[in-house]
Amino acid sequence: MGAAVLRGLGLLLAAVLTMWPAAAWAAEPVTVIPVGRAVGIKLFSDGVVVVGTSDIATDGGSVNPAKDCGLKEGDIITHINATEVDTIEEVSALLQELEDSPMSIRAIRDDKQVQLTAKAARCSADGAYKLGAWIRDSMAGIGTVTFYCPDTGAFGALGHGINDVDTALLMPLESGSILPATVAGVEKGKAGDPGQLQGVFDTDSTLGLLHANTSGGVFGVMADSGWVEGTPVAAAERSEVQPGKATILCNISGDRVEEYTIQISKVFPEREDDCRDYLIQVTDQRLLDATGGIVQGMSGSPILQNGKLVGAVTHVLVDDPTSGYGIYVGRMLQLCDN
Repeated sequence: MGAAVLRGLGLLLAAVLTMWPAAAWAAEPVTVIPVGRAVGIKLFSDGVVVVGTSDIATDGGSVNPAKDCGLKEGDIITHINATEVDTIEEVSALLQELEDSPMSIRAIRDDKQVQLTAKAARCSADGAYKLGAWIRDSMAGIGTVTFYCPDTGAFGALGHGINDVDTALLMPLESGSILPATVAGVEKGKAGDPGQLQGVFDTDSTLGLLHANTSGGVFGVMADSGWVEGTPVAAAERSEVQPGKATILCNISGDRVEEYTIQISKVFPEREDDCRDYLIQVTDQRLLDATGGIVQGMSGSPILQNGKLVGAVTHVLVDDPTSGYGIYVGRMLQLCDN
């Protein structure tokens, strides 16, 4: 792809059940319902993510306790002293309680635990005690459900992980859910400027709960099986997927799912650390006229070939919005089981 720029298509910013065993997936074909409907996705992090630091104006001058103690962008703060923290509000409340007393900060950095010591500073503008760390505890946006398994209630969506927009790191999942959504409009994509679906969420309803945020998608259990429509199809084995004509299921208006033609231009060899398994190109003029090709919010749209589910749309080529990448469905099924 040369120097082509990629962009993930999922979120726009903002009781685990036993699934099918991995051995069963390898031994016999799995049948799932290809979905293709847009949903709202809410994710709450396990800990709070440091997305930056800034100076605090105090009566004694500008200070930055977060930077001085060694906190870095991408750190995930899990505890202050012995107290577990998962929200911005919990962190703020603890800082006001501790005032300028020394505190122990436990954080995760590059999958390893680090222990730091800091003292909050009193901001002269509002009198609040602060660390000087910008933190994030949640994200929300629109994405597409790829498949639903009526036997287990499991679902998979997006085809790629939900990453923090500032640090690009995978958000650690504490809890999350999918919500009913309708697509209210489309911002068409063009070279150098990928478009996006504009969705409206029903925040009073919950379709399902998330239990995993992975590099190959988000996974959970559907609470409202009546929301899913469609006929189960077999999940293709990797060897069955070939370059050639295929289709995708997309929801680009209201809650209506339609099928559009694409071309699988290339099937890449399996790579453990790369979920981009197919190079795809939109060939359906109806979709090109409506969206310009692949737009943000379409990630997770099921890809079908020869009557089987072969994967999901994941990324768009920013320099050519008619083209992008897809993930192999078997990869998603295995991640759903883990």
